[in-house]
Amino acid sequence: MSALHRHKLTNEQGNAFQPHLPQARSFGGRPRLDDRTFLNAVLWLLRTGAPWRDLPPVSGNWSSVATRFYRWSSQGVWQHVPERLQQLAHRRGHIDWETQFIDNTVIRTHHHAAGAQGGQQHEALGRSRGGFSTKLHVKCEGNGKPLAVFLTGGERHEMLGLVPLLSAGRVKRGGPGQPKSRPKQLVGDRGYSNGVTRKELRRRGIRAVVPPKRDQRRQSRYDRERNRVERAIVKLKRFRRVATRYDERQEHFLALVTLAVAMEWARPVSRLR
Repeated sequence: MSALHRHKLTNEQGNAFQPHLPQARSFGGRPRLDDRTFLNAVLWLLRTGAPWRDLPPVSGNWSSVATRFYRWSSQGVWQHVPERLQQLAHRRGHIDWETQFIDNTVIRTHHHAAGAQGGQQHEALGRSRGGFSTKLHVKCEGNGKPLAVFLTGGERHEMLGLVPLLSAGRVKRGGPGQPKSRPKQLVGDRGYSNGVTRKELRRRGIRAVVPPKRDQRRQSRYDRERNRVERAIVKLKRFRRVATRYDERQEHFLALVTLAVAMEWARPVSRLR
């Protein structure tokens, strides 16, 4: 079995992605690479951590694949796919809105990721004792599937990802009404144990389930199921282009992370009816 074949989309995953991809436009000339082959090429890159130039010849011209990936990134296509899959899961009752989990992890950054115009601050890059890195913030629903992700520099505090994550992961309902987003309780580790977190969650009507720090007298409930978000992060980092950042631009790295999120939502669902 070839390396490329091992990383192909299953029929179920391919059917889940297909309805939410941009339609090809005919302007004459050579027809573009079909969507399934293109997705398999990007997925191979995502899983192996290889550079674009190392794409197998069966995937087509590497430059064309890379250009299309970057174009879809700027158009928000990769963000659109998991949103639609989450919408389908919500309609089928597969999202647990009772509890959400929040956590973060440091992504080591390759030196090739340095040098983008705008500087490190605008590309979610930073330097700390651990070296050159990016911090990935993740919010999961009650069953442990990622709802939203956010990037900051690796040296930044996890609190910087709290409000963006609370505001993200909004799932549109099947009918009228505001998108579903707010859980009854949010579970986090001691890094979120402070008055700012509790005040923000109280303002949103969300109960904080965060263990207290040793220097805090106030007690808080601690949900031992918090390892669900930790397992979700481990699943995302099984993709080598997520476990190590090689992309200069935050937009491109976030697109790869979002594709990894979409793969988790594409596993149990079929195409949107």
